[in-house]
Amino acid sequence: MIPLTAGEIADCTEGILIKGQSDAMVHGVSIDSRARCIDSLFIPLKGKRDGHEFIPNALRAGASGFLVESKVRNKFADFAGPQFVIEVKDCLKALQNIARYYRTKLSAKVIGITGSTGKTTTKDMLNCVLSQKFRVVSTDRNYNNEIGVPLTIFRADNKTQVLIVEMAMRGIGQIKELAEIVKPNIGVLTNIGQAHLELLGSEEQIARAKAELIESIPENGLVVLNADDLWTPNIATYASARTVTYGIAGGDIRGTEIDVDELGRASFRLNTGGKVAYVVRLAVPGRHNVYNALAVSAVAIQLGLTADDIRIGLSNCRPSSMRMEIFSTGDNVIILNDTYNANPTSMQAALSTLKDIPTQGRHIAVLGDMLELGKISGEAHRQIGEIVASLGINILVSVGVESQIMAESAIKSGMNPKMVITCKDAETAAHLLKQLVMPGDVVLAKASRGIGLEVVVKALVKI
Repeated sequence: MIPLTAGEIADCTEGILIKGQSDAMVHGVSIDSRARCIDSLFIPLKGKRDGHEFIPNALRAGASGFLVESKVRNKFADFAGPQFVIEVKDCLKALQNIARYYRTKLSAKVIGITGSTGKTTTKDMLNCVLSQKFRVVSTDRNYNNEIGVPLTIFRADNKTQVLIVEMAMRGIGQIKELAEIVKPNIGVLTNIGQAHLELLGSEEQIARAKAELIESIPENGLVVLNADDLWTPNIATYASARTVTYGIAGGDIRGTEIDVDELGRASFRLNTGGKVAYVVRLAVPGRHNVYNALAVSAVAIQLGLTADDIRIGLSNCRPSSMRMEIFSTGDNVIILNDTYNANPTSMQAALSTLKDIPTQGRHIAVLGDMLELGKISGEAHRQIGEIVASLGINILVSVGVESQIMAESAIKSGMNPKMVITCKDAETAAHLLKQLVMPGDVVLAKASRGIGLEVVVKALVKI
């Protein structure tokens, strides 16, 4: 992090330096008193407990100073010894305002990524590819919201050449707020799907919310859109910057001749408009990841990388935890761990990937509830049940309340009732599957994060 002074922090937050010197320096920002706080600014946020309660811990861990909200100033300001204290109205807003100010100090090219599915995989792939030529900082873990995005920005410094920021949302206006902090030069929108329908009500509203990133890109920037997504013509109308598209059916950057190997990992021919079309082999399973790779290719080419650079970078990129991870057990069981999140689009893609993997055993789908779908939840789970049956999946294990609809639908669509099992929770499913899975089986585990289906994967990997 580029060092900041207490005076700068007070100015950009419209705060009041009530203790300490204005030239006191900070070399980091922390919201967790359990983490390394040496020479950092501690910002107490409200979670299950009031972050102000942890100020003493942060000071013992080496914090240079801390923020305190006006309404509790008298209770917590005296915790400081030689450290500085800045009074602000709202600590979360102050965190965001510091990040907004800090962004002005960065010379890095900033890439914002959003979409209903694929944004984390696209971010990871882009990091792998661009890191071959640039000093890159990218979003870590799930730091893609109103707290995580500022913390991501603070990880960049004056040596950072590219900053990749994943941007999530739960409603209209949220990506706009993040974009005002991030000020991206390049915006990537992977697709529009049915994630967060419970909060937004329709795909049209989801498209409008995602378009806020595209609106934020300046005229001298770049917008990268999925040519095969039905919402792209609408989204493109919000762009004032130059637009580049990618896709399989169409687009400026195209993927053709798609194939998958014995572990479901896709390969394709990358067409960038040049005379040579390179064959790219992905280390991540799933045909759908070709789209994410093409989005990465579109950005990388604009930043001066060659198609060969892209080929090498993508071939070395491994998936993030719980996102299409591949495990193999000692008795030849293949496990696809895609338990981080789920919506109808990603669920269908994961099932297709499962079926793409050849086996002498059985294809087993362990599917949990897809959350935040609102009024379409019942119909969405019913449709997934139909897809399970139509693909010829051998065994379906449904986990959760909504997934019972999925199980009933699979049976109505012709699946053998004896091959459809319902479990009330992930722990029950884990116990069942330890007895059910046999050598040679291929198992997919996928659900929304709240279902906690990773316990199934842990149980099977131990086998």
